[in-house]
Amino acid sequence: MMTQVDTDPMNKSAMEINTKPPEEKITNELPLKQKTTGCQGIKVFLAALAFSYFSKAYAGATMKSSITQLERRFGIASSKAGFIDGGFEMGNLLVIAFVSYFGAKFHRPKIIAIGCFIMSLGSFLMALPHFFMGYYQYDTISFASNNMSSFSPCLFNPQDSPKIKGMPISDCDPKIVTSYAWIFVLLGNMLRGIGETPITPLGISYLDDYSRQEDVPLYISILHTSAMLGPLTGFLLGSVFARLYVDVGFVDMDVITISPTDSRWVGAWWMGFLIAGVIALISGIPFLFLPKSPDKKEDASIQKNLEPVESNTENGHGQKPDIQGETADSGQFKEFIKSLKRIIGNKFYLILLCSWILNVSSFIGYITYQAKYMEQQYGLSMSRSNFITAVAILPMVLIGMFSGGFIMKKYKLEIISAAKMAYTASFIGFAMMFLYLVLGCDNKPVAGLTVTYDGNAAAQNQLSLSSACNANCTCATSQWDPVCGDNGLTYVSACFAGCKNITRLKKKTVFHNCSCIEKADDFLKNSSAVLGECQRSYECSKNFIFYTIVKTVAAFMLSLGGIPMYMLLIRSVPQDLKSLAVGLMMLVMRTLAGIPAPAYFGAVIDKSCLKWGSNSCGHRGSCRIYDAVKYRYSFYGLIIALKVPYFVLGVIYYLLLKKKLRKEEAKKAENECKERAPLSEEIKLTDSKLSARSSDADMNTCL
Repeated sequence: MMTQVDTDPMNKSAMEINTKPPEEKITNELPLKQKTTGCQGIKVFLAALAFSYFSKAYAGATMKSSITQLERRFGIASSKAGFIDGGFEMGNLLVIAFVSYFGAKFHRPKIIAIGCFIMSLGSFLMALPHFFMGYYQYDTISFASNNMSSFSPCLFNPQDSPKIKGMPISDCDPKIVTSYAWIFVLLGNMLRGIGETPITPLGISYLDDYSRQEDVPLYISILHTSAMLGPLTGFLLGSVFARLYVDVGFVDMDVITISPTDSRWVGAWWMGFLIAGVIALISGIPFLFLPKSPDKKEDASIQKNLEPVESNTENGHGQKPDIQGETADSGQFKEFIKSLKRIIGNKFYLILLCSWILNVSSFIGYITYQAKYMEQQYGLSMSRSNFITAVAILPMVLIGMFSGGFIMKKYKLEIISAAKMAYTASFIGFAMMFLYLVLGCDNKPVAGLTVTYDGNAAAQNQLSLSSACNANCTCATSQWDPVCGDNGLTYVSACFAGCKNITRLKKKTVFHNCSCIEKADDFLKNSSAVLGECQRSYECSKNFIFYTIVKTVAAFMLSLGGIPMYMLLIRSVPQDLKSLAVGLMMLVMRTLAGIPAPAYFGAVIDKSCLKWGSNSCGHRGSCRIYDAVKYRYSFYGLIIALKVPYFVLGVIYYLLLKKKLRKEEAKKAENECKERAPLSEEIKLTDSKLSARSSDADMNTCL
């Protein structure tokens, strides 16, 4: 602006006539200092905001990495666990519209700080049930008694001798503390959602208000990159905590007969939430010391250097701002409705909003249950699933997001180029998703659930846990204590395998004289089984390697279009509505994607369950084993069903955008022709022949 004033002749003559005292020279130099200090203030705010992004992303990743363990610890289905996960969006939904609109009018850094502290409180509340629920108890008959030779799993009746279990399930105790302890996790997750609310809309609007326009895409990419470090750390620590038993340090681990690969294993899920609470608490502290705007101090300096007349004028009308403030407060709601109508009337924003609902729904459902999918599909432990997610998938997502923002800044992509980049990259990642349907595994060979006791495949309605080989055994059908036979088949329990004897050396338990194993393979004379499920085949392990490679490349392509898509959304609305537009987007995402997606994805997954666990009162608990084929097709089939209309809306948006840009170019060309008309009249006064030639040239150009 200063350069334009100096080079304008009109302004230069005005400066010569209106000579001002030397004090004005000092005042004119203030904007340069203001710009430099404001730039530094933006960088400090960006660093604090990036750490808060890391904090909230870490807490979210901790929740995602613990979803299966919460199912097992509280004995709930995937749909209910998805409902708990949706509690974050419920809390966010309660306040996001008002925070996004009215929060920008107050001290935004301090509001973000308060949000971080609330987020910390919610994380601590989520870990609270572990400290009053008592020790985790699972159903097993493998560690029967000190006199192992006198114990026969085939003749064991849990109702007659409940005390001989190594980790005994207590008698039915329908106390609300243990039955509904998951409510504390839900409430804590809702608090975490409330606290996270101001970080994104107020932080993005703050950066957009005080930063250069060309720097905003890079800043947003830095924020998203920092946010991706949160899941990276969250899943890595989640992998470590999943290896630790839930009550580690409080129980004798020699008594624990299950391993991390067992479907009853529960890791130390609560440790992750304690760490999330500490990080959130620390992330809110820097915002307490940041000013309302980066140029706050400079504004004060300018006010001090104002002429006395200007100061007296302001003081003389000191009551006027109060009256205007009261009028503004009374009309804020009407202004909010008016702004909301302007946004809803923007067809480009609405199309992008609808496409985002579909895209975010598929992403939330995928990220919530993808670790569980790897566990059930390829026989991995939850610890290994979280580790692979952290070291193979998330780094590619991080690189993709940063690359998207860097490309937009380096090549200064316009809106049409950003749309091409966003949808092309997303479509490539989507096309690779069809390979997931091929790179799966068959069902585990479990006698009575997926195959017959002879090891042959059969329809689901023709399978039964009861067989002639275990007809003389008193087996509990609700029990899940799997054993792997020498014949490669997995049995629901040693009782259903018809085992008569048991030996135990330290933590290794072996069952002998199993009649069902002898029936399946006549060559096995002294048939035996070991505790735990049989391992997956080599073919399944090979498919998992290819699955990881394809998933890594697809994750990069999908994330590459993330930043351009985000910029399309915030650039489709006027400058004064950006904060409200981002807030409305978050509101709709929470309502139509964040809350229902984990629940209905979980319900679809529950449909593929083959064996449900049960608690001490006989109520249904978490699922022990799934139909791997049905799980794979239903899980990715639902994701594909959400992605297809997303790309259809993308094509519609691109065509409408291209049509609008053509109209603007035509209108611009028409305005240029009109501006040339007065110029040709001036030339005509000087030289009629030259005027005629210029007029003809102008007409040809316009045509």
